[in-house]
Amino acid sequence: MIALLFLGFSAGLPFLLVFSTLNARLADVGVETATIGFFSWLGITYSIKVFWAPIVDRLKLPLLDRLLGKRRSWIIFAQAGIATGLYLMAQVDATAAPEMMALCGLLVAFSSATQDVAIDAYRIEIAEERLQAALAATYIFGYRLALLVAGAGALYLAEFWSWQVSYEVMAALVGVGALTVLIVREPSVNHFAAAQDIAHKIEQEAAKRTHLNPRLARLVGWFYAAVAGPFLDFFRRYKELALIILLMVAVYRISDIAMGVMANPFYLDFMGFSKTQVADVTKIFGFFMTIAGSLVGGVMVVRYGVRRILLLGAVMTAATNLLFVLLAQYPPNIITLAAVVSADNLSGGIANVALIAWLSSMTSASFTATQYALFSSLMTLPGKFLGGFSGIVVAGFGYAEFFLVAGIMGVPAILLAIFMIRNGHRLDALAPRNESKPDEEAESRSD
Repeated sequence: MIALLFLGFSAGLPFLLVFSTLNARLADVGVETATIGFFSWLGITYSIKVFWAPIVDRLKLPLLDRLLGKRRSWIIFAQAGIATGLYLMAQVDATAAPEMMALCGLLVAFSSATQDVAIDAYRIEIAEERLQAALAATYIFGYRLALLVAGAGALYLAEFWSWQVSYEVMAALVGVGALTVLIVREPSVNHFAAAQDIAHKIEQEAAKRTHLNPRLARLVGWFYAAVAGPFLDFFRRYKELALIILLMVAVYRISDIAMGVMANPFYLDFMGFSKTQVADVTKIFGFFMTIAGSLVGGVMVVRYGVRRILLLGAVMTAATNLLFVLLAQYPPNIITLAAVVSADNLSGGIANVALIAWLSSMTSASFTATQYALFSSLMTLPGKFLGGFSGIVVAGFGYAEFFLVAGIMGVPAILLAIFMIRNGHRLDALAPRNESKPDEEAESRSD
């Protein structure tokens, strides 16, 4: 459980440093709003990680795999890329060389996305399904702690020293995750069986292609078994519900992600708050509200079932985003800002715990990394893509209009969550049976 806390910290640390903290840095040094919006496309890397997730799932890293095991070797390999990218970002002048800043940010984002694939697989494989909600809550606590450090901590360091010092310190903090990887044990659940199963499927697929060169036949067989297999498994299992599930995953966080792109420029440029005020309210105070939301969400998922809390999270996310419309209509007030941020972070904590637990329950043990990467990629891709145009919308219409659109974008998630509740028994019947779970029927009835 403690390990998930620190691995969550490792996963969360680089995220803001290529997202909202980077946006604050760019706004602080005078980069145009439209350009800041386009920088958010660095986050699309997190959304397309599904394309290299099969490699993380199946490829053994030379030497590291023998020393650490499949999951831990990939995590520490990715952490090396994160630390390198953050150090390079510390040395770059964003106004003089925005292209170089973007390339360094891309290295951080790519490495961080790869780390997420491996950590998600580790989290799912290390414990049985009945513990996943608790692990998700612990993971999110660590993740949010990292967001506090990479958000408020980075802003404080930039205010009192410089952005260079800020990013150098963040690069050093990657060592927390690396130390954790060296200490924790490698999961053993289903690894051998899954490997044997894939090897058997590769041989079967290769045998169907005897007309090809043997090496080419095995390569094609590997693609079908290791790459296409996880996706075929999901679609065969859920049949016509598969597309609806994927649509739900795609739209659930679209409102929150799209709004978040312009949050720091809104606080700093439009509202006129200082970096320390933004850090105090949105990062530190917001952090505790997110933790409260995560804890409440974890308890509510266990008590009422994951799908009902998915609906609650969707409603709260859309509603709280609309509060920013009101915030933009009035003169800057730190108390009002704190109230809106409290509601936003509380709802986000509840929604994220429910979403992670739900996605984990639909993941097959034979394709853990790839299938979860599929879900987490879809979870962020639409919001990241649309967020790239947020600067243009703000420049053309204003912040209030932008937040209104962001709130309305949450309506499809509400409607789909209702659909999931109404089809709960069908979804439970089609879910993967990775183990014997005596508490499963009780949870199903609660939905």
